[in-house]
Amino acid sequence: MVSIRRSWIVGVSSLLLLLPLGACGTSEPEQGTAGEATTSTIPLTAGAIPDQDPELLQRLYSKLADYLEAELGVPVEYRPVTDYAAAVTAFRVGDLDLVWFGALTGVQARLQLPGAEAIAQRDIDEQFHSIFIANADSGIAEIQEISDLAQLKGRTFTFGSESSTSGRLMPQAYLEQAGVDVENDFRGEVGFSSNHDAILKLVEAGTYEVGVLNEQVWIDRLAAGEVDTEKVVQIWRTPPYYNYHWVISPEVDERYGEGFSERVQAALLALDPAVPEHKEILDLFGAERFIVTNNENYAEIEAVGRKIGKIQ
Repeated sequence: MVSIRRSWIVGVSSLLLLLPLGACGTSEPEQGTAGEATTSTIPLTAGAIPDQDPELLQRLYSKLADYLEAELGVPVEYRPVTDYAAAVTAFRVGDLDLVWFGALTGVQARLQLPGAEAIAQRDIDEQFHSIFIANADSGIAEIQEISDLAQLKGRTFTFGSESSTSGRLMPQAYLEQAGVDVENDFRGEVGFSSNHDAILKLVEAGTYEVGVLNEQVWIDRLAAGEVDTEKVVQIWRTPPYYNYHWVISPEVDERYGEGFSERVQAALLALDPAVPEHKEILDLFGAERFIVTNNENYAEIEAVGRKIGKIQ
């Protein structure tokens, strides 16, 4: 940027002096080339859909931010959001650069920001499942196939967030396949819980007879002894589908240099369970590894989202 200094000389017309470029400071970040560390002081902002307990998410993403900062050579800042829709909006307007989305919110985000790319998912996300749970006192029998979901008619039911893939989108698709009208066939108003932990607690307490949550949360809470199996039981595991993944904004390559997106992807793929510090991060994600993914893997999710009106 060229600075202009106006100097007034008594009795003489004003004289404009142009200073050389190096004579003034600049707030623009230094640009790195592909494969090179950058020295920008502008933080890479990372976020995630708030699908679990906020304290757990803060711990998880703080550790990941520290790892990425060391690997990428730029400041990395985790910014929590209030709900799923807020994560999509923050990504669209540039408040978040790198976001851990569910399949539906990932599709929504990429459609709103052309050039955004899905770059990595956990090993478990290419074969993900939802778990239908029931209060033990409900007497609901275990479901063997999709058509058996019809027995849930007349029961009280809660989904997760309205924009959750595992807690709403795919479960609704299977329910409709079984002939269940989610607006009219359940008793009372269908619930929409804030996160997967909340679904579990509501069904366990008997507030709803049936709920559906993401399989990873169910397995983790069982392993931790946080589920009262005398009060809540699993009744069905859905067929597999693609789910959670990292989505990165195209703006990061403009800010940090060409190829920066690929460096972020490489850093995520480099997390190694044989390295204790890496294993801690992977364990918090419930994964063995991160693997490569791409936008095309979520075509089925987009089609279902359009069918039930979650994508226009």
